[in-house]
Amino acid sequence: MVPRRPYPTDLSDREWQVLAPLIPVPKPGGRPVVHERREIVNALAYWVRAGCAWRLLLHDLPPWQTVYHYWRT
Repeated sequence: MVPRRPYPTDLSDREWQVLAPLIPVPKPGGRPVVHERREIVNALAYWVRAGCAWRLLLHDLPPWQTVYHYWRT
């Protein structure tokens, strides 16, 4: 898989180092992880900055339903 091109709202490595310990890890015995936590946070940052509707999240970010779930939790 070819990595996607970064967006201006994507976290830098330094920012991710600060935030990563604050993001809950997946629960054991749950569904397998499909999207990296950093990509979900990047999608949330894009959504906040763009001010777009959930369904208008870019196609190379995790699905809007997944991002919305993490926003609500």
